[in-house]
Amino acid sequence: MSPSSFSSLPNDIVSDILARVPKRFHPTLSCVSKTFRRLLLSPELHKIRSLLRKDSLFISFANKPNDAAWFTLRRAENNPTENRFVSIDLVFPSQREKDPSIVSIGSELFFICGSFYPSSTMYVLDSRTGKFRKGPSSRADKLYRSVGVVGSKVYVVGSYRDDEIHVEAFDVRTQTWELAPFPEDQRSWWGLAATVSLNRKVCTLRYFDNVAKCYDTRDGSCESFGLPKGDWLGRTGACVMNNVLYVYYARFGLMWFDSELEMWRVVDGLTRLKKVWSVVAMAEYYGKMALLWEDKVGGERKDVWCRMVSLERSEEGVQGIAEASQLLGSVPRGYRLQHCLSVSD
Repeated sequence: MSPSSFSSLPNDIVSDILARVPKRFHPTLSCVSKTFRRLLLSPELHKIRSLLRKDSLFISFANKPNDAAWFTLRRAENNPTENRFVSIDLVFPSQREKDPSIVSIGSELFFICGSFYPSSTMYVLDSRTGKFRKGPSSRADKLYRSVGVVGSKVYVVGSYRDDEIHVEAFDVRTQTWELAPFPEDQRSWWGLAATVSLNRKVCTLRYFDNVAKCYDTRDGSCESFGLPKGDWLGRTGACVMNNVLYVYYARFGLMWFDSELEMWRVVDGLTRLKKVWSVVAMAEYYGKMALLWEDKVGGERKDVWCRMVSLERSEEGVQGIAEASQLLGSVPRGYRLQHCLSVSD
């Protein structure tokens, strides 16, 4: 059905149809027409999606490589305002493959190996059953530098034996690996930085020099833009929602990147919130941003807190509406927020 055919339908019917489209395809749909873009960003569509799906967050706290404590955050069955933080028994199946990069598509989590030693191994976790399976091996052993999701493909930017940077893509639909366009810029791809996917690009956010470097999955072109200078709280402190990049800085609070003006701006409406000076994790959860942080209160454990933030984009900027913070639970003091991944059934 063409956009013109959609325009003849009532908005509530169009919203009901669009709500059933996986979010990974929303950036593409936003380019179809202004009407699609407006509806995809509307609060009404998020309400419909929240009734259709079950979201959860998979959160890990690590003490050392392959020594992680995993938790899930899920809504209570009979109370949509209550979120339950539950410890789960999740043991990575390989002791040799340490500290994999992890991304999610739908209800599956993909563990890309190759952080310490070159590897072609990938494991896949089904979040519904909690069981791992070994996925198809990539075309060659590599050290991964950046891993991102664009549409239904997992893109891995990695260095190979010739020290050149290449990119491979795993297609979730066909369960096959393929070579992606050769990156024109071979410099400074670092696996220790945060990685997000924005405008069909895989972007590495390098906190050590305040630069974001992006690889375009369509043609291999690369570009960079600056990050705010300040205390960025770890590689979990960034996420993309509705094709807008958000980061959290202890000094400024929640910020977003205005791609049209090519500048960073503070999210409005959150200035009265207490600034967080510990490690922060961010992820989308039922159309809102889940903001998690640690609070060291003394003793052998530290508290884990969460606050839900609604975000609305307008011509003036992004307005945030924060809900009350919630104490989720606690973890051993020596553990640190490592991953926060959004999955949906």
